[in-house]
Amino acid sequence: MTPHHRRQFLTRSAVGLGALASLLGEGQAGESAPMPRVRPRAKRVIYLFQSGAPSQLDLFDYKPGLKDRFAADLPDSIRKGQRLTGMTATQESFPIAPSKYKFAQHGKSGAWVSSLMPHTAGVVDNLCFVKSVHTEAINHDPAITFCQTGAQLAGRPSIGAWVTYGLGSMNKDLPAFVVLVSQGSGNPADQPLYDRLWGSGFLPSSYQGVKFRSQGDPVLFLKNPDGVSDAGRRRTLDDLARLNRLHKEETGDPETDTRIQQYEMAFRMQSSVPELTDLSKEDAKTFELYGEDARKPGTFAANCLLARRLAERGTRFIQLFHRGWDQHTSLPKQIEGQCRDTDRASAALITDLKRRGLLDDTLVVWGGEFGRTVYCQGKLTAEDYGRDHHPRCFTVWMAGGGVKPGITYGETDDFSYNIAKDPVEVHDLNATLLHCLGIDHTRLTYRYQGRDFRLTDVHGHIVKGILS
Repeated sequence: MTPHHRRQFLTRSAVGLGALASLLGEGQAGESAPMPRVRPRAKRVIYLFQSGAPSQLDLFDYKPGLKDRFAADLPDSIRKGQRLTGMTATQESFPIAPSKYKFAQHGKSGAWVSSLMPHTAGVVDNLCFVKSVHTEAINHDPAITFCQTGAQLAGRPSIGAWVTYGLGSMNKDLPAFVVLVSQGSGNPADQPLYDRLWGSGFLPSSYQGVKFRSQGDPVLFLKNPDGVSDAGRRRTLDDLARLNRLHKEETGDPETDTRIQQYEMAFRMQSSVPELTDLSKEDAKTFELYGEDARKPGTFAANCLLARRLAERGTRFIQLFHRGWDQHTSLPKQIEGQCRDTDRASAALITDLKRRGLLDDTLVVWGGEFGRTVYCQGKLTAEDYGRDHHPRCFTVWMAGGGVKPGITYGETDDFSYNIAKDPVEVHDLNATLLHCLGIDHTRLTYRYQGRDFRLTDVHGHIVKGILS
């Protein structure tokens, strides 16, 4: 319902005067909604979301004992009658599929990493591996929605929207929340990604993520139409702002302020976005670090390089979505392509941020929506196998502001099927992310339809064991 008087308007702005300032536009360049309740260690987040669910068994969760159990049926004592997807629930057996890839320990931390990730292996002493993440959802769309919004059903604000609502922007000439999407080479027909995953839900729409395109103009409608000068567009925007303010006085609709802000942001982005996306000034060593794919717009490598440039310019929340990790069959062939897409660039981003002095106050997160089963889906051979969805345990790594480098937190059982030590649910992960930014997750709320909502709902505990 659109508020029609001041009391309703202030009620909608549940976190108080800070949120009011942000909503009216003053918070778009450094103001915040709720003041941070803890000392922030990170100023910004780069979230490398691997859509489709990477197999923890083939990347980071080393289980050498499985080789002796090849093709043996997964014991009922391990499966415990847990929920399965419709794709494997009717299988006559659940044959164990050990990873075909070699694992080795790396760095001073001795972290186990598979041969699929040689570049990531080179930066493990900067990473914090969390091997005991678990989730509520068992299918892709609700699981991704849950990771991004704290709820399986669509309609809630995304994590990036919550962060920018809570902390505002650090650069008035660029969006506070930017999204970059790339298509993996593993499974080109992987699950779709919807704009609501970076939407603002019931928060004011000024907090939604701005998706940059890889072809044509990065953001649509930034350029002036033919025959329209900058001065002419400036006069048009000023006239529109006056009309919108009159509309606001009549209706009290806060989205009117959002409209004014977005027009102004688009005007400023006419110069800031082309400068941001012009990689011609990056030196040869940078492209050597990220790989030649970084020269190809729309690749994961190019998006990682753009993420670093956005971080340098003060973008608060930068989210990369990389599709293609849904390997139900032909996993080895598909996952090798995914790792070629992402391994070098992910490691390069950590190295690049560190050498520029940005890693200390940038929190980098790498992970998907759930893990993969130890048992095979489809035909099992020594060289080929598939894995179904597995919400019971999966691996996420983090680096940078607020987390301990060079550690592994949490353990799974010998089958990477159940958590054996230090479980971390998705709400815990999000609560910890907010904590690193200086936000108490229980106080970052917004009143909607008579209830105070938050990213972590009524859940979430800070994972203190990974904090630096």
